[in-house]
Amino acid sequence: MDGIQPQPRLRDQVRAVIRVNRYSIRTEKSYWYWICFYIRFHQMKHPKDMGPKGLSVVRRQLG
Repeated sequence: MDGIQPQPRLRDQVRAVIRVNRYSIRTEKSYWYWICFYIRFHQMKHPKDMGPKGLSVVRRQLG
């Protein structure tokens, strides 16, 4: 290998941000539930590939 570290998985990234901000475990679980819902709603696409337009579609469906 050439020394390049692979990017952490999405769950690990979310967990790191939540832990740094000292949110509770319940909040972490709730956020992860909605992230999974969002990904499934968009046929398993990664959030970084969708952009802000994808979020507005989900909000219209829920609202």
